[in-house]
Amino acid sequence: MTEVFLRRLSRWQAEQQRESVADLYVAAYEEVPGAQSPGRSGFLRRFEEDVQRPGFDMIIAGDPFLVGCAYGYPPGREGEWWHGFRGAETDGTEELAASDRVFALAELMVLPDRRRMGIATRLQERLLERQEADLLTTLIAATNTPAAAAYTSWGWTRSHRPPTAPAPVEGERMEAWTRRPAG
Repeated sequence: MTEVFLRRLSRWQAEQQRESVADLYVAAYEEVPGAQSPGRSGFLRRFEEDVQRPGFDMIIAGDPFLVGCAYGYPPGREGEWWHGFRGAETDGTEELAASDRVFALAELMVLPDRRRMGIATRLQERLLERQEADLLTTLIAATNTPAAAAYTSWGWTRSHRPPTAPAPVEGERMEAWTRRPAG
């Protein structure tokens, strides 16, 4: 295997790479056990919205062809992302959201034949190392056990409260995961 290089993309560069990222998305999710996909067009709609969010940040992995990517953004104080985190528990999540001290890892994907090579680990570490957040969060499909195992190995934990942010696929049950930044 050739060496994989990571590169941060600006918002403009991410928009220019949208078709390649959509190809990666389709290839990355077609073989995930239990995963449902909104398809290429559904991903492109979501990606178009995500790229426009304040604080959007993206890292790609290439060899030189695109083999993986991770992106995210601060979900904002009042966005739909937080509805599932609000509740009786008082673990400080709501206060962090109110002070914009949270970063949401919206997507992390690697081509199936390049998995278990540390690419996803490097992508999420590089993306998250620059964030000035006190809490990191992501949503994982409840049926995606390989992703849950990977996130667990990276120090993420499943939240006790289910998110109510819309799932990428209608009717898919998502689980909220969180992690405190290293350091």
